Amino acid sequence: MRTIGTTLRALSGAALLSLMACGGGDTAPSYTPPAPETPVATANEAATPHVALFTEADLKLGDIDPAMKEKGKTTYDVKCQACHSTGENRIVGPGWKGLTTKRKPEWIMNMIVHTDAMLETDAEAQKMLEECLVRMPNQNLSHDEAREVLEFMRTL
Repeated sequence: MRTIGTTLRALSGAALLSLMACGGGDTAPSYTPPAPETPVATANEAATPHVALFTEADLKLGDIDPAMKEKGKTTYDVKCQACHSTGENRIVGPGWKGLTTKRKPEWIMNMIVHTDAMLETDAEAQKMLEECLVRMPNQNLSHDEAREVLEFMRTL
C-alpha cells in the first residue's frame, strides 16, 4: 500500500516529465515585446488624478427644473437607491435629505462624476469614506445625468 508521501512524489515526477516533454524543438522561439504606445506613468503621476473638476462657475442653479428633477429621480431609482436614502438615514452611503444644504453643488457633482479624484484629494470625501467604509462605485453618469441627479437632490 502506498503512503501519501510516495503518491505525492510520483505525481510531482509525472508533472515534471510532462512539462519537460512540452518543450518542442531545440531552439526557443524568439519574442520581441511590442513598443509601448504611450509612456508609462510614474507612481507619482498615477496617484494624481487628471480630471477637470466642476467649479461653482460651471453650475448655474436657478429655480428647480421639473423635467431635470424627474430624470434625476429616475436615475436615482435605477442607480442610487441601493446605497442612498432620500431621507437623512444612511444605508451604505449618506442619506440625501438636506445634503444640498451641507455640501456645495459643485462638491456633489464631483462626488458623482469624479469619485476617485475626490477620494484621493478631498478631505471631506476621505472622511465620508472612513465613516461609510465602502467606496462609492463609478456609475458612469454623464455630466448631464449628474446634473439631473443634483436637481432631484435639491428637492429633498
